[in-house]
Amino acid sequence: MNTENGAATPTTAPGSPTSASPRPTDPQKAPGAPSRVENLATTAFPVLVILGGIVGFFAPAPVLAFKEVVPTTILLGIVMFCMGVTLTLPDFARIAKRPWITVLAALMQYGIMPFLAWVIALVLQLPTELMIGLVLVGCVPGGTASNVITYLAKGDVALSVTATSVSTLLAPLMTPMLLLWIAGSELEVGFMAMFTSILQTVLLPVVAGVVVRMLLSRVVDAITPALPWASALVIALILATVVAGSKETILSAGLLVLLAVFFHNALGMALGWGVSKLVGLSAPERRALAFEVGLQNSGLAATLATTFISPLAALPGAVTAFWANIAASLLATFWSKTEPKD
Repeated sequence: MNTENGAATPTTAPGSPTSASPRPTDPQKAPGAPSRVENLATTAFPVLVILGGIVGFFAPAPVLAFKEVVPTTILLGIVMFCMGVTLTLPDFARIAKRPWITVLAALMQYGIMPFLAWVIALVLQLPTELMIGLVLVGCVPGGTASNVITYLAKGDVALSVTATSVSTLLAPLMTPMLLLWIAGSELEVGFMAMFTSILQTVLLPVVAGVVVRMLLSRVVDAITPALPWASALVIALILATVVAGSKETILSAGLLVLLAVFFHNALGMALGWGVSKLVGLSAPERRALAFEVGLQNSGLAATLATTFISPLAALPGAVTAFWANIAASLLATFWSKTEPKD
């Protein structure tokens, strides 16, 4: 990543469905920029998620039967493995080069979104399970689409890559700790059970992906264009299973959940940008942190809610998956037409 004069030249953008790792040279695009395939996957991601929701709603029986064969924890592990495969050692080296901004990003991620979700749930008087589900969305790490969306918005992609990586690595500790702190009185699950689950479905697959990249870099480079699509399809499957198990609730509480998710996402991006401005970050850095704070790993939230709470609690994660990416894409399109100015 070249950050001369404060301008970020993207090299990698880990995550799913918009992973971006070192790619074969393409004379039609700037070095390190997301390929056409990856940009197309970014655009198509909300569409695939919506299609997954439609399938889960109108054909719940086969979707739930599929879930019995392939649990959502396995599907999430595949997504996180794809993220790990896109990470390289320079991605982690950036942490040492920009420690205070990395710490700020983590503090905003885990300091703003969980409590913002709790306040919104109180104001809208969400039922208990929906409140827990929304708070869980706030407690998971940064969204996996934020890196390429940051690139499209002319933001600091290196910072986005670093922040996503750090928040994901902190997830096994921070997610259960914050959820139990904010909503613990309403939960029966313990810290160790959720810690172990996140360790198995998030951290270990990411580490495995990093190892595979180190050992089989040429193979990974060859399959890189397929990774965003594989991740997008798997996330769509996860959300299809969530919708299939929550059909009746969607009919009765869908609009309320959409309203809660709208405020959570919009205020998260606004606060991420605003705090970044208050501490004097550059315009590209502000854009990066706006998406990093506002976009959550909704697939993880939905999976944890289904596993430890109920299908109803997974509904906020399912709604977040498509709405947050649509909203962020619209903002990125607006920002892409203006040069970042301090």
